Amino acid sequence: MSQTLETMEPNPVWVEDAYSDTVDILTRYADEFEYKIWGGDWCKDCRAQLPDFGAALKAAGVPDEQVHHYPVEKEEDGSKTGPEVEAYDIELIPTVVVEHNGEEIARFVEEEPVPIAVYLADKIEAEMA
Repeated sequence: MSQTLETMEPNPVWVEDAYSDTVDILTRYADEFEYKIWGGDWCKDCRAQLPDFGAALKAAGVPDEQVHHYPVEKEEDGSKTGPEVEAYDIELIPTVVVEHNGEEIARFVEEEPVPIAVYLADKIEAEMA
């Protein structure tokens, strides 16, 4: 059984209609991508951003087995430790990597100015066009 991030529990008050374009894109490719999510339930950015992303993935019907959680801990020097942190060069959380056939096609890192789902849907649409 894989580990889970409580912060990926879908936000119950997320408004799907407000993000219909984003959900449409994520739905179109729901079975094609793997979503790898690094975060920490202790992290305020993760608590602020990941519940809405969880809600978007749920609204899009992305199968649970395509969504992988990688809980991260923060060391005294600020560096992150956890599964696959070094392999994927994770420095800030939340970080979400989208893979298609084992290849990274999109990456959201903590400080983007738009919600995770919106950012990744735009990247996915551009990549798959």
